[in-house]
Amino acid sequence: MTSETLVQRARRYASLRDMDPDERADRETDLRGADLSSADLAGVDLRRANLYRANLRGACLQGSVLIKAHLREADLRQADLRQADLRGANLIDAQLQGADLSAALLQEAILDGAHLEGAKLPPDYNDVILSFADPPAMEG
Repeated sequence: MTSETLVQRARRYASLRDMDPDERADRETDLRGADLSSADLAGVDLRRANLYRANLRGACLQGSVLIKAHLREADLRQADLRQADLRGANLIDAQLQGADLSAALLQEAILDGAHLEGAKLPPDYNDVILSFADPPAMEG
Protein backbone atom coordinates (compact mmCIF):
# COMPACT_ATOMS: atom_id res chain seq x y z
CA MET A 1 0.00 0.00 0.00
CA THR A 2 1.45 3.38 -0.92
CA SER A 3 2.04 6.09 1.63
CA GLU A 4 -0.58 8.31 -0.01
CA THR A 5 -3.16 5.56 0.27
CA LEU A 6 -2.41 5.22 3.99
CA VAL A 7 -2.78 8.98 4.47
CA GLN A 8 -6.16 8.82 2.73
CA ARG A 9 -7.12 5.89 4.96
CA ALA A 10 -6.13 7.87 8.09
CA ARG A 11 -8.16 10.86 6.91
CA ARG A 12 -11.16 8.64 6.10
CA TYR A 13 -10.97 7.21 9.62
CA ALA A 14 -10.89 10.74 11.00
CA SER A 15 -13.99 11.64 8.98
CA LEU A 16 -15.93 9.09 11.04
CA ARG A 17 -15.50 11.16 14.21
CA ASP A 18 -19.20 12.03 14.48
CA MET A 19 -20.07 8.35 14.61
CA ASP A 20 -20.68 6.51 17.89
CA PRO A 21 -17.19 5.66 19.28
CA ASP A 22 -17.99 1.94 19.61
CA GLU A 23 -19.23 1.76 16.03
CA ARG A 24 -16.25 3.73 14.77
CA ALA A 25 -13.82 1.44 16.59
CA ASP A 26 -14.80 -1.33 14.17
CA ARG A 27 -14.04 0.71 11.06
CA GLU A 28 -10.61 1.19 9.51
CA THR A 29 -8.79 1.93 12.73
CA ASP A 30 -5.93 -0.45 12.08
CA LEU A 31 -2.86 1.44 10.88
CA ARG A 32 -0.36 -0.89 12.55
CA GLY A 33 3.05 -0.68 10.94
CA ALA A 34 1.83 1.91 8.43
CA ASP A 35 4.44 4.08 6.72
CA LEU A 36 3.12 7.59 7.29
CA SER A 37 6.55 9.20 7.38
CA SER A 38 6.45 12.90 6.49
CA ALA A 39 2.65 12.72 6.08
CA ASP A 40 0.56 15.83 6.69
CA LEU A 41 -2.01 14.75 9.26
CA ALA A 42 -2.38 18.15 10.93
CA GLY A 43 -5.66 18.46 12.80
CA VAL A 44 -6.73 14.89 12.00
CA ASP A 45 -8.85 13.06 14.59
CA LEU A 46 -7.15 9.70 15.20
CA ARG A 47 -8.49 9.03 18.68
CA ARG A 48 -8.22 5.34 19.62
CA ALA A 49 -6.46 4.54 16.32
CA ASN A 50 -4.09 1.59 16.36
CA LEU A 51 -0.74 2.97 15.18
CA TYR A 52 1.40 0.26 16.77
CA ARG A 53 4.88 0.36 15.23
CA ALA A 54 3.71 2.93 12.66
CA ASN A 55 6.36 5.04 10.96
CA LEU A 56 5.37 8.65 11.59
CA ARG A 57 8.90 9.99 11.37
CA GLY A 58 8.83 13.65 10.37
CA ALA A 59 5.03 13.61 10.11
CA CYS A 60 3.01 16.74 10.80
CA LEU A 61 0.47 15.90 13.50
CA GLN A 62 0.09 19.47 14.72
CA GLY A 63 -3.25 19.86 16.50
CA SER A 64 -4.18 16.23 15.86
CA VAL A 65 -6.42 14.35 18.27
CA LEU A 66 -4.67 11.18 19.41
CA ILE A 67 -6.64 10.57 22.61
CA LYS A 68 -6.08 6.97 23.74
CA ALA A 69 -4.30 6.18 20.47
CA HIS A 70 -2.12 3.08 20.48
CA LEU A 71 1.34 4.38 19.51
CA ARG A 72 3.44 1.71 21.19
CA GLU A 73 6.85 1.42 19.50
CA ALA A 74 5.82 4.03 16.92
CA ASP A 75 8.57 6.02 15.20
CA LEU A 76 7.73 9.67 15.89
CA ARG A 77 11.26 11.03 15.52
CA GLN A 78 11.26 14.64 14.33
CA ALA A 79 7.42 14.61 14.23
CA ASP A 80 5.51 17.86 14.70
CA LEU A 81 3.16 17.16 17.61
CA ARG A 82 2.64 20.78 18.64
CA GLN A 83 -0.76 21.21 20.28
CA ALA A 84 -1.57 17.52 19.70
CA ASP A 85 -3.99 15.93 22.15
CA LEU A 86 -2.22 12.81 23.42
CA ARG A 87 -4.24 12.36 26.62
CA GLY A 88 -4.26 8.70 27.60
CA ALA A 89 -2.19 7.67 24.56
CA ASN A 90 -0.03 4.57 24.77
CA LEU A 91 3.49 5.73 23.87
CA ILE A 92 5.37 2.83 25.46
CA ASP A 93 8.79 2.45 23.80
CA ALA A 94 7.90 5.14 21.23
CA GLN A 95 10.74 6.88 19.42
CA LEU A 96 10.19 10.60 20.12
CA GLN A 97 13.72 11.89 19.63
CA GLY A 98 13.66 15.44 18.29
CA ALA A 99 9.85 15.54 18.22
CA ASP A 100 8.15 18.86 18.92
CA LEU A 101 5.60 18.29 21.69
CA SER A 102 5.33 21.93 22.73
CA ALA A 103 1.80 22.71 23.93
CA ALA A 104 0.83 19.03 23.53
CA LEU A 105 -1.65 17.60 26.03
CA LEU A 106 0.04 14.64 27.72
CA GLN A 107 -2.13 13.99 30.76
CA GLU A 108 -2.32 10.26 31.51
CA ALA A 109 -0.15 9.41 28.50
CA ILE A 110 1.79 6.20 29.05
CA LEU A 111 5.45 6.93 28.29
CA ASP A 112 7.26 3.96 29.82
CA GLY A 113 10.43 3.40 27.83
CA ALA A 114 9.71 6.29 25.44
CA HIS A 115 12.80 7.92 23.96
CA LEU A 116 12.51 11.67 24.57
CA GLU A 117 16.09 12.75 23.84
CA GLY A 118 16.08 16.15 22.15
CA ALA A 119 12.28 16.38 22.20
CA LYS A 120 10.69 19.78 22.80
CA LEU A 121 8.34 19.27 25.72
CA PRO A 122 5.47 21.48 26.92
CA PRO A 123 6.52 24.11 29.47
CA ASP A 124 4.26 22.48 32.07
CA TYR A 125 5.77 19.04 31.41
CA ASN A 126 6.92 18.69 35.02
CA ASP A 127 3.39 19.47 36.24
CA VAL A 128 1.72 16.92 33.97
CA ILE A 129 0.90 13.59 35.52
CA LEU A 130 2.39 10.95 33.28
CA SER A 131 1.81 7.27 33.67
CA PHE A 132 4.73 4.85 33.63
CA ALA A 133 4.27 1.09 33.84
CA ASP A 134 7.51 1.08 35.87
CA PRO A 135 8.79 4.40 37.20
CA PRO A 136 11.95 5.51 35.40
CA ALA A 137 15.17 4.86 37.31
CA MET A 138 16.61 7.93 38.97
CA GLU A 139 20.32 8.47 38.43
CA GLY A 140 22.64 9.68 41.15
